[in-house]
Amino acid sequence: MASPASFLATLASSTATASLSATPVSGGSSKVRFLPATVQRRRVAVRAAVSGAEKEKAKPSESGDKDKGGKDARVVQVHSAEELDSALQAAKNRLVVVEFAASHSVNSSRIYPCMVELSRTCGDVDFLLVMGDESEATRELCRREGITQVPHFSFYKGTEKVHEEEGIGPDQLAGDVLYYGDNHAAVVQLHNRADVEALMAENSGEDGKLLVLDVGLKHCGPCVKVYPTVVKLSRTMADTAVFARMNGDENDACMEFLRDMEVVEVPTFLFIRDNKIVGRYVGSGKGELIGEILRYQGVRVTY
Repeated sequence: MASPASFLATLASSTATASLSATPVSGGSSKVRFLPATVQRRRVAVRAAVSGAEKEKAKPSESGDKDKGGKDARVVQVHSAEELDSALQAAKNRLVVVEFAASHSVNSSRIYPCMVELSRTCGDVDFLLVMGDESEATRELCRREGITQVPHFSFYKGTEKVHEEEGIGPDQLAGDVLYYGDNHAAVVQLHNRADVEALMAENSGEDGKLLVLDVGLKHCGPCVKVYPTVVKLSRTMADTAVFARMNGDENDACMEFLRDMEVVEVPTFLFIRDNKIVGRYVGSGKGELIGEILRYQGVRVTY
């Protein structure tokens, strides 16, 4: 990784080259060790290898204000720190995804079509583009945000940065948008024990469904990795199961619930039926998760 000083010096140069591109970083293990006493002070560095299936090459737009029929209509380019701050305040609690790019970065060009496509399908998410080598104002914005490589993605909610990544591919970007967006499927967001108990009560009795509770952390790589599978299952199994999620590091109430449930690794999936925890699965394996859900739905599964 280039040092912040050398990166910003490159941005300032009129002969910027593809050396600004991020270096792919290998992904992590399928689960993360969880220590309740210290987890709120920990920020897990989430990185993923750039996908081999590349999107069509296209240089990031230098004009975010295209007409509404333009392909980049929902990706808004910002040109200064003031414009970014204003956009974040206007978004309120909506998820805002900001790509920091450079005009001569090959990887910026490769990932940009994915962001455009996501902007079309995720209407409840705001997408912003900052061309770091556009002007002194954008270079200053990169310095303020600590950008050392491009493409760099920052995720904001309520003006607070909740996540950031660089050197990622289209699949990882799409997964991050799903994970931090909250509103793209019938996955119930739980924030305390009372929320859990209310959902359990709704799904108890003869007509009750299996409750699958996804317990994770905001900055857990494996939790982000498996979440697109949770989203898909929430749609395909809607008649037989209810899917919910709780982030242990969201607040003290969530942390207390995880301790009471003896959750020591994430992601952990709790399977609940008739107000009782009937099983759990620890890990981010898609096939294993589906197999466990089917097993607790009464479907005979052989491995």
